[in-house]
Amino acid sequence: MNPEQGLPPLSLYVHLPWCIRKCPYCDFNSHTLRDELPADDYIQRLWEDLEQDLPLVWGRTVHTIYFGGGTPSLFSAAHFDRLLAGFRARLDLAPGAEITLEANPGTIERDSFQAYREAGINRVSLGVQSFHDPQLQALGRIHGGDDVQRALASLQSAGLDNYNIDLMFGLPAQSTEQACEDVRMALAADPAHISYYHLTLEPNTAFALNPPPLPGEERCWEMQDAGSRLLAEAGFAQYELSAWARPERQSRHNLNYWRYGDYLGIGAGAHGKLSLPANGEIQRLIKVRHPRRYLAGERLAKTHVLPAAERIFEYFLNVLRLREGFDLQHAQRRTGLDAEAFVAPLERALNQGLLEQGGHGYRPSDLGWRFNNNLQAIFLPENDAE
Repeated sequence: MNPEQGLPPLSLYVHLPWCIRKCPYCDFNSHTLRDELPADDYIQRLWEDLEQDLPLVWGRTVHTIYFGGGTPSLFSAAHFDRLLAGFRARLDLAPGAEITLEANPGTIERDSFQAYREAGINRVSLGVQSFHDPQLQALGRIHGGDDVQRALASLQSAGLDNYNIDLMFGLPAQSTEQACEDVRMALAADPAHISYYHLTLEPNTAFALNPPPLPGEERCWEMQDAGSRLLAEAGFAQYELSAWARPERQSRHNLNYWRYGDYLGIGAGAHGKLSLPANGEIQRLIKVRHPRRYLAGERLAKTHVLPAAERIFEYFLNVLRLREGFDLQHAQRRTGLDAEAFVAPLERALNQGLLEQGGHGYRPSDLGWRFNNNLQAIFLPENDAE
């Protein structure tokens, strides 16, 4: 019997939490590196963390690995070579698995992308945000435009052509033309993938406490619309709210999230989501956030079995970000619930014109695409009783 029958694909997320300096807009679990990077000790803890989760995924194949942070490129290529060797010894890693490294253009002098490629990295997500120094300084980034160009040259000379450029718009004092120029410069680098997303002020960040002067809502919509047209004209297809890719170059790891797949999460503050067919549950595992506690041997902060209402919201929170939409069979398989559980919110979304129905299922309408938060809110648990 195939242990994976009926289960979604499985990914592995690895959190590497340190940064040179925390950006004022960042709400991720990242910590300023004040001393020497404790790479060897942390790698050992990652292996131990993974080993304790393995009984939940016996017999399953891992299709993608994603090293996020923090700034994973603070770790050397030799560290990733060790890590990946340890993962291969403990996991069934699919042939041709996508293995992504998040990298900061200000830290790549620590190792070349050629070395990372030789260690087993086959995809890079480069945190560019902007090509212009004034915007980068306003964002508190440690890199400048020259660092971006050096990082791109290193990627290209390494033959690592499967890379993403992260771009933000709606930056402090940014004009529409400046945002478009960032898109043009990203396209000139010939990446496989571009993430283009709006800077938002997240709670408990430095920007939330002291907001910078940001463009207004209409100006940001202009930036989004103009940037989207440039990307489409260049042959990029928007397959997710903020993700654009050349044909066959979508992020397989992120697609697994958005399709409500399963993933192991290891490292300080990492989250995992696993389907457990023996008892019909979906479980979340959350690891302790602070690196010091994690290095000291603490691991699990919380485990949580998702009730039906949370499964419904989480599923639609993710799948409604995708252009491809979904069908009821997919929703049933991924949530383990009967179709009747979705009828009321689906009807509300259709009646409000935020969702459309076709021969192959449902997808956000143009209105639902623009006002995606409103569409997702229909599936909040408290709306279930309406």
